[in-house]
Amino acid sequence: MNKRIKAPISREEAALLKAGDYVLLSGTIYTARDAAHKRMQEALDKGEALPFDIRSNIIYYMGPSPAREGRPIGSAGPTTASRMDKYTPQLLDLGMGAMIGKGKRSQAVIDGIIRNGSVYFAAVGGAGALLSKRILSSEVIAYEDLGTEAIRKLEVEDFPVVVVIDSEGNNLYETAILEYQR
Repeated sequence: MNKRIKAPISREEAALLKAGDYVLLSGTIYTARDAAHKRMQEALDKGEALPFDIRSNIIYYMGPSPAREGRPIGSAGPTTASRMDKYTPQLLDLGMGAMIGKGKRSQAVIDGIIRNGSVYFAAVGGAGALLSKRILSSEVIAYEDLGTEAIRKLEVEDFPVVVVIDSEGNNLYETAILEYQR
């Protein structure tokens, strides 16, 4: 059964999600990939504010292709999350509610998820064209010079994700292997 969540996500909502849950996200989420994460880290190192309030918000690791006529965004599939692992613990400690990507996360990220009551969602890789149909609007809000890696504010409706790592550290990538081996 799918769970429906309105973004941003509170710690209380995150605590109700378990690894393996299918979730339909609606509301506001933000995109950021490698270059944007590097810029955010540089801003934090200088004592500057981030370009959006990170608290309870969800970052989608995605850089879209150009939008087709009449659409707010092009193909919008997830990128490999581990490339953001060196930046993620600090963002979690600043209150980030969740992340969406694909692939495994480092132990430091998992520890940050547990410490902060966050969650890591996965979106289906290779399904970017289908995922883009769940995006109602897309607006570049920071680092426009980064092109596809600029930070975008997205409005999504019933955006399909799976809880991979829940707020207690349960990891679908590990439990699914154990289930399969039985």
